[in-house]
Amino acid sequence: MQDHLTKDFLAEKHESLLFMLIGLAAIVASIFLFKNNSAYKGMAYPLIAIALIQLVVGGSVYFRTDGQIKNLAAQLKTAPAAYKTNELVRMQTVNNNFKIYKIIEIVLLLAGIAMTFMFRQNQLFYAMAIGLIMQASLMLGLDLFAEKRAAEYVKHIEQLV
Repeated sequence: MQDHLTKDFLAEKHESLLFMLIGLAAIVASIFLFKNNSAYKGMAYPLIAIALIQLVVGGSVYFRTDGQIKNLAAQLKTAPAAYKTNELVRMQTVNNNFKIYKIIEIVLLLAGIAMTFMFRQNQLFYAMAIGLIMQASLMLGLDLFAEKRAAEYVKHIEQLV
């Protein structure tokens, strides 16, 4: 189980680094769009808004993961029953949150798609829609991977005696 714990949490840490890199790239792209007074500068609004979420969430996961691995590994060795109980409760919350995140990301993705039809003639809102589609689809894709990894982690926890 120790190997699964470490592997799953390190994968989460690496994905959170990817979240942060995507957030930074979105901010850099937004600065470029504004500085060059691009016709697509409207993309910058959703790019920056979601990039801030990516930086905060990605950073908090990234910087807490090593300590979390250490604490959970110690609990797994000294109190495996408590580890199982506590982690199953925690992962239930995590998995419930993934359901909420998916709904929000799908709604944002659909809103972006709808906006491309509604604001086809308005460059600012059309560009905002494209930025929203980009960020929502990236977040949805990454969260789907994280959700799958969480489900596998739960299966390993449930197998503990």
